[in-house]
Amino acid sequence: MPILEGGVGIDVLVCMKQVPDTQKVRIDPERGTLIRKGVPSITNPFCESALELALGIREKRGGTVTVLTMGIPDAACILKDALSLGADRAILVTGRDFAGADTLATSYALSRAVSSLGGFDLLLFGKQAIDGDTAQVGPEVAGMLGIPVVTFVTDIRKITPGGIVVERAADGCRELVRTRFPSLLTVVRAEKRLRMPTMEGILSSFSREVETAGLGDIGAESDRCGLKGSPTRVKKIFSPSNGGLVNFLEGSVEEKAIRFVELLKEKGFVR
Repeated sequence: MPILEGGVGIDVLVCMKQVPDTQKVRIDPERGTLIRKGVPSITNPFCESALELALGIREKRGGTVTVLTMGIPDAACILKDALSLGADRAILVTGRDFAGADTLATSYALSRAVSSLGGFDLLLFGKQAIDGDTAQVGPEVAGMLGIPVVTFVTDIRKITPGGIVVERAADGCRELVRTRFPSLLTVVRAEKRLRMPTMEGILSSFSREVETAGLGDIGAESDRCGLKGSPTRVKKIFSPSNGGLVNFLEGSVEEKAIRFVELLKEKGFVR
């Protein structure tokens, strides 16, 4: 991250998510659902990159870092980890009203939570969660708040009093994008890994509380949250079959090429 221009501090909000460790998740073949029992939960890796970016901004520019998540009470543990790394404030949006939310209902609840917390210069999200891989929540929150969004951000290039210049990943290249404050950025998994907590940070986090917020605290409408506010229905989840056949072509290069064209014709790919 380059040296940032002088000016006042930047107030950053990082939205994080607790996810199951996808390397250990299995699928129930009869029900077509994920088997989460006994699967450890972790912080979404892309959210870790967003948190590291926020902490780096505060080191170079000053300001505050607030972390926010929506989930079950156990999700407070990832916010505690963020506090041990130096986050200034942590808020957990939780309650039965939010259960079963799809990306639309999740985005609505998060947008209401952000509005209830007051103004921020930057909102940082991981580009997607590894359990759903939709990459929808960040842009949806930006749309509901009416602020600009820049996706697939890899680095901060410059911060000025009025806005920010970021580098984002594009197909085969990198782009520089300038946007004003407030803005929302979705962050790809960066090369710089999330820092380790210091002993001082760990001890300090023991005495710091994760704030909780319910439906009334964030001023949300119940019929737009949770399952009631979710138009998406997952019909089936399954593991893809890997029973495809492999044909090895023998002969010279010319013979292989001729046989390959014949196979394409047999499969109907070419005439």
